[in-house]
Amino acid sequence: MAADRARHLAIAMKTVIRRTTLIVRDIEKSARWYEHVLGLTRWYDSPYTLSGIGLAAGKKGDKTHLIIFKCEDPSIGMIGLLQWIDPPLPAPREIPTSITYGSPTFIAGCDDVDEAYRRALELDTQVHAAPHIWSTTGAKGEKLTFKSISIFDPDGYFYELNQELSRE
Repeated sequence: MAADRARHLAIAMKTVIRRTTLIVRDIEKSARWYEHVLGLTRWYDSPYTLSGIGLAAGKKGDKTHLIIFKCEDPSIGMIGLLQWIDPPLPAPREIPTSITYGSPTFIAGCDDVDEAYRRALELDTQVHAAPHIWSTTGAKGEKLTFKSISIFDPDGYFYELNQELSRE
């Protein structure tokens, strides 16, 4: 049994998560937030017609608009924003202000949490936690200390931005 498991692990697939795409209500409002608050850069910006095969939403021929932002790494950690243009995709009435099952939690490194917080407030961002300092134990047993904020984007996607202060 152990030999079978070891053999399976030796031939296991390698997976890299390159991008997460978020469905948004107003792509330009959301794009401004990702550029201004998170400092991301537009990498791709184009209309997109659905094939009706791969995406578990909409149907063949639906017209959408897709913007992809890149972070520091040029090929991983990208965020896509997708808005249905024709026909519009009905949005829930309430924008989430808490997280639950099925809600992604994005954890991001940030070199200036105070500036991100200031920018978030400029865009009337829903703030769950203002800048605060906290510590945890890292994977190698070291003490990590962060300054963090917890905020929601315009569609209710949750972000924790962490600025590492020390590693002991």
